[in-house]
Amino acid sequence: MNRKLILRVLGSMLCIEAIAMLPALLLSFHYRDGDSAAMGQSILVTGLLGIFLFFCVRTEKDAHLRLKEGFIITALGWILLSLCGALPFLFSHTLPRFEDAFFESVSGFTTTGASVVNRFEGFPRGVMFWRASTHWIGGMGVLVLTLALLPKLTGRSSHLVKAESPGPSLSKLVPKTGATAKILYRIYIVLTAAEFLTLLLLGLSPYDAALHSLSTAGTGGFSNYGASVAAFQSVPVEMVISLFMFLFGINFALYYKAFLGDHIKAFYKDEEFRWYAGIIVAAILLISVFNLSFYHGDYWTSLRYSIFTVASTASTTGFVTVDYGVWPAASHMIIVIIMFIGSCAGSTAGGIKVVRINMICKLSRRNIRSTGQPKKMEVVRMDGKAVDEATLSQVAQFALMYIALWLLGALLLSLDGPFDVLTHLTASLTCVSNVGPGLGAVGPVSNFAAYGPFAKVVSAMLMLFGRLELLPMFILFTRSAWHKY
Repeated sequence: MNRKLILRVLGSMLCIEAIAMLPALLLSFHYRDGDSAAMGQSILVTGLLGIFLFFCVRTEKDAHLRLKEGFIITALGWILLSLCGALPFLFSHTLPRFEDAFFESVSGFTTTGASVVNRFEGFPRGVMFWRASTHWIGGMGVLVLTLALLPKLTGRSSHLVKAESPGPSLSKLVPKTGATAKILYRIYIVLTAAEFLTLLLLGLSPYDAALHSLSTAGTGGFSNYGASVAAFQSVPVEMVISLFMFLFGINFALYYKAFLGDHIKAFYKDEEFRWYAGIIVAAILLISVFNLSFYHGDYWTSLRYSIFTVASTASTTGFVTVDYGVWPAASHMIIVIIMFIGSCAGSTAGGIKVVRINMICKLSRRNIRSTGQPKKMEVVRMDGKAVDEATLSQVAQFALMYIALWLLGALLLSLDGPFDVLTHLTASLTCVSNVGPGLGAVGPVSNFAAYGPFAKVVSAMLMLFGRLELLPMFILFTRSAWHKY
């Protein structure tokens, strides 16, 4: 294992994180909320550590990363970034306890959006902006950003993207991985800017528009208001944010294909997108009907809140406009199901991913049919192409591991929190799926503050496992990962 190269890549990631803190520092100077020193100290510590690792650790000229090293860099990098990302919360004393600051930082970078912040009044705006910025940085992937800025950092950089990117396979847009990373970030920036400008036109302040655009882009859900998007009391704002939550849940490769000339065909020709859109439409219609009696027959009010809640949950963003914890049980079931499914592979969203659910459904159908016709071999296809058996096996194994981690997480949380089973189950699921709010004591108008230190650290680890799609974190904790060869 090339430990020197691993440390060099980690150093570059920390340097980029320090640079990413600069906008928050500038805002702290502008608003004078007393957090300038905290942001400055955070940049200094993070930057110096990154420079030390990058320049003081010399590597061989033609060093190349192996796949295992890519997984280790991914897991270690996200943990290290989260630790340094917690510094502004600690130095500003907004979250003076380590487990709270670490939880908030991990929740930001993994785009989960779960929080332990109880009071938003008086929260320094520079630190608050950094809190939302972690969503934007983590949404597309820290390593993707590193490769976009430093494409020649290491050979075989596709191993880094493969370890970090969500979905069952890596789809390059162009031959070079660094060029692919740049294309992805251009799309990311354009969509973020489009939402920012639209929210400005709807009357939001530049600060509010920027913060909510960053959170939406990363499908994270951090807001600077305790009431989240409900604080704006604006249907147009809700619908615009709903639209962009939906857009950021789409595979970014489809935007590139549309730009190259496929236009709208790129979307409706893609099977995963059709499933994704179909699941969202079906969930909206079902919940709006289930909630009719709750809203005294007012279908349009029911539809309004259903659209936003489904878009927020399916995209795993976690913004809220209503306390859906008091909705009927049938609506809760739909919310839990889409929380589990998530959005498209290759998007900034979490969840098990629509493409995997599609494959599992087709695999199950094939197995049921083969019971009646054992001699007939049916091929599972996606977008008209046969899916090999190895991929199907990996998808099935991933789903099993995902469910096992969810249940294990719920068990561990139950050891450190006086809550009911629903709370522990949805708290674990919302962390693994990177959604944010759950149900019960961690519902849309509550948070994780009441959990103890052990449960908060467990929750943070669940977020990391979910965001990195299990394997990098599992490999990090195996003995073989640290063998030299």
